Amino acid sequence: MDKEFPQSLNQYQDILCCPNCGANLTFGNNEIQCSQCHHHYHISENIPLFFLPTASKASKEDVTDRIKAFYEANPFPNYDDFDNVNSLMERARRGIFAKLLDEQIPFGVRILEAGCGTGQLSIFLSIAQRAVFATDISLNSLRLGQKFKEKNGLERVQFLQMNLFRPVFKPESFHLVICNGVLHHTSDPYAGFKALSRLVKPDGYILIGLYHKYGRLSNDIRRLLFNISERFNFNKSRWKDKNVEKTKQAIWFRDQYRNPHESKHTIKEVLNWFEQTGFQFVKSIPSPRIFAGLSEKEKLFEPESAGNMFRLSWAEKAMAFKAAKGGGLFIVVGKKRP
Repeated sequence: MDKEFPQSLNQYQDILCCPNCGANLTFGNNEIQCSQCHHHYHISENIPLFFLPTASKASKEDVTDRIKAFYEANPFPNYDDFDNVNSLMERARRGIFAKLLDEQIPFGVRILEAGCGTGQLSIFLSIAQRAVFATDISLNSLRLGQKFKEKNGLERVQFLQMNLFRPVFKPESFHLVICNGVLHHTSDPYAGFKALSRLVKPDGYILIGLYHKYGRLSNDIRRLLFNISERFNFNKSRWKDKNVEKTKQAIWFRDQYRNPHESKHTIKEVLNWFEQTGFQFVKSIPSPRIFAGLSEKEKLFEPESAGNMFRLSWAEKAMAFKAAKGGGLFIVVGKKRP
């Protein structure tokens, strides 16, 4: 364990709390301790280790340990392609979604990315004078992000190990919470969403990405074929960009087709989540408008109508055709009602 405490966290003591009991934390030179239950949290390579196991539920199997082990062995993506911050920013801006986020999220806001992986999106968003907290259960993934952060002298992104079911943040601490491609790898996606929703400020936003019930069908068929015959593994690169380095291809393949747990969802389901937790629907990607794609002029935080149930039902089924490139992932943005 490191003996040096990440001093950049000191300025955020007011939003941090013990994930075990919710009390305030006390910061020492080389440790963090709860002021109430006195639980100690260690620091590894300047990354505070706030991960605690999910409280067990008799009705649901907790898959946290299996998912954690999977991503410890398969941290993705790596930083090999990036010499510095400029090359990372250049790559991020090639993607429409990351570019839109950076253009439309105001400077100076506080962001949480829960399930950040190696944290490339968090780093990208932090460069424009935003305070970004990047959390994940995989310490190996966080180490890659922390190493890049320290190499490039980045101070506005903080990496922390955390279980999203047991947050280390006080309620209403963030203007924006991002959880993209994570909740469907948990045993209870709605419970995870509720835990994160409490962290959003009134009039703040939550952005979640989930595998779609219909959009994931083509991926499920390929997974079945790969499981039936190992010879299909020799063709796995056809499903990925040929320019991607082979180790990354292998990790991407395992994430898509060998992940130990995933669930599928619909936009309608997420609308119910929003209704139950006090959020207003703002946007979905792909849009509820049938066959509407993501435009470079898209306003991610300007409300649109989800449409009536008939139109939404058709849009859901169209996901089977719209989501081929994104692996069946859809994104929904919600705004917390005051």
